[in-house]
Amino acid sequence: MSYEAKLKELDITVPDAPKPVAAYVAAVKDGNYVYTSGQIPFIAGELKFKGKLGKELTVEEGYEAAKTCAINCLAAIKGQIGSLDNIEKVIKIVGFVNSAPEFYDQPKVINGASELVGSIFGKAGEHARSAVGVAELPLNAAVEVEMIIKVK
Repeated sequence: MSYEAKLKELDITVPDAPKPVAAYVAAVKDGNYVYTSGQIPFIAGELKFKGKLGKELTVEEGYEAAKTCAINCLAAIKGQIGSLDNIEKVIKIVGFVNSAPEFYDQPKVINGASELVGSIFGKAGEHARSAVGVAELPLNAAVEVEMIIKVK
């Protein structure tokens, strides 16, 4: 099954590439690799998950925010390569979690991105990963995710 067909089966819509909120581009293709900028949980132009995990938001809400960020990463990638069927391998996911003091569940939050990628890409979605807690994120976003993929 193609990755685009798998998205339809999972009822996931990949939007147009998100517009950057500062002086950068959503993704850059260099040779057979695409590097996304950090994507925050925008849905239809609105930041859906704001605040700190462990204070204003639960792990479950952070998980959903990370999924949304991953979908936005895929949108940025698709903007560079035309179709997600052109992905050979997801190489790495880096996740930043807007964390309250003494919040230690960043890996559980970023599992939202990792598990989404795994459900779409299967073996080709197995990736290296970092899940980092930070004091603040742009626009008070709950989560920010970036991705590196290899193109066929």
